[in-house]
Amino acid sequence: MGRFAVQVKAFAEKTKGNADIIIRKASLDVFSNVVLKTPVDTGRARGNWQPSIGGVMGGTVEQLDPSGAATIASIQAMTAQFGMGEVMYLANNLPYIKRLEEGYSQQAPAGMVALTVQSFQRAIDAAVAEVAD
Repeated sequence: MGRFAVQVKAFAEKTKGNADIIIRKASLDVFSNVVLKTPVDTGRARGNWQPSIGGVMGGTVEQLDPSGAATIASIQAMTAQFGMGEVMYLANNLPYIKRLEEGYSQQAPAGMVALTVQSFQRAIDAAVAEVAD
């Protein structure tokens, strides 16, 4: 392999690595914000955000997580396995989650997901800036 080909290969490997880091950081930021914007009564709504790669999780979990810390930890563990070319999901299958998203709770009158999606570009920009430093 020629010198130029070796340089191109090295650049491609570095770029892919950076892209994976950026997508992991941005995903963790966005998904964590959804969890933290979720209204808290018992903590069941926060505890039912379920991250997955490649397909949406079904069902609900019994986890009560008023602070969101355990749920964010599971998101962090999942994003560590996530890379470019994959699809990562965050699902909450509680029967009342749609009502919460539509502003039913005074704690989150603008919802959680729609509000967080608006800040997605900021999350990407922050991850890019962090990797570039």
